[in-house]
Amino acid sequence: MNIQPSKRVQSIGSYAFADVDEQVAKLKKAGITPIDFGVGDPKEPTPGSIRNYCKRALDKRKDAGYPSYIGDKSYRETIAEWTKKRFNVSVNPDKEICSTIGAKEGVFNFHEGFVNPGDYVLMPNPGYPPYEIGTLFAEGKPYFYNLEAENNFLPNLADIPGEIVKKAKILWINYPNNPTGAMATKEFLKEAVDFGHDNNIVVASDECYTELYYGEKPLSILEVSKEGTIAVQSLSKRSRMTTYRVGWMMGDENIIKIFKKVKTNIDSGTPTFIQDAASAALSDEVHVEEARKEYRKKRDIMVNALKSAGLEDCTPPATIYIWQKVPDRMNGVDFAKRLLQKEVAVVTTPGAWISRQAHGKNPGENYVRFAIVPSIAECKQAAERIQKLSF
Repeated sequence: MNIQPSKRVQSIGSYAFADVDEQVAKLKKAGITPIDFGVGDPKEPTPGSIRNYCKRALDKRKDAGYPSYIGDKSYRETIAEWTKKRFNVSVNPDKEICSTIGAKEGVFNFHEGFVNPGDYVLMPNPGYPPYEIGTLFAEGKPYFYNLEAENNFLPNLADIPGEIVKKAKILWINYPNNPTGAMATKEFLKEAVDFGHDNNIVVASDECYTELYYGEKPLSILEVSKEGTIAVQSLSKRSRMTTYRVGWMMGDENIIKIFKKVKTNIDSGTPTFIQDAASAALSDEVHVEEARKEYRKKRDIMVNALKSAGLEDCTPPATIYIWQKVPDRMNGVDFAKRLLQKEVAVVTTPGAWISRQAHGKNPGENYVRFAIVPSIAECKQAAERIQKLSF
């Protein structure tokens, strides 16, 4: 029997972070325990108060049956309350919010509601892989705009060719940005909204890192306009709830209405007891502030070590990532291999692995990404090893 994958599956390569896992496995097989800055998965446990609430919710929801496709009303109301406090934006929990099974599921499936075969989706490069893969599975065409330091890792929307814009249905933006750590100004968010309005393009803003910042608070696109826009949020990074798979989309009720129709035909929703735990997490800012302080310490340890080794200062203002520029004589893969040698045993993600060749270049070619998820003690250990190197 000849089993063949679909053309959709044939069109995609391996998931970038699966390649990182393979490198880690090789070191471990050689008897070396690496310090892993590869995948952005927080290593610290989910706060105890959230875990305990989830345990109690299991009993509370023992006869709950299938969860709501779009999210329990109490969960959506908590999201609306949090959004009002955090961004001073009012969202209707019944019409403008939909639960997701984490951001990845929401981002991937979002395209199914808006993209027809041959339509374009505009997306950042480097960027989160589901922007591209979700587009391909919806039979759309990805158009990558490069994020470069010269433009503060913001897109130049005016550079997108008019014939592409005419066929585009969605513009993805992501700030605070993974992997660059860049923040968006209010001026840029207004430019993106105007671009969407002028060209009848949905502006989808991935805002999963708005709560992990080190100075000025990041903005939401909804502070500029709800018309024609949606914001994607998740508790994976904010509350270290990656394993819970819980998030939401909110914004223009006409967009959310279409997304809800997609959701009801794809899955049966996030388990209600997990939504209850998510509501508890959103009602507590103390653990988030503690996480920000801890990430700041880890960021500073690593940035100082990289500078001591002769590398460019790439201190991020937000997120859990350092987008480190490598020396001119190397590329990101060379640099990552140097750190993988047994005397260092530090795992990073080469920037080229999470970027695409576009407009004559790969904008991640000369970068590596550090996900500052190891413990403070591990970061200090990694810093000591890196400082001994000379670049």
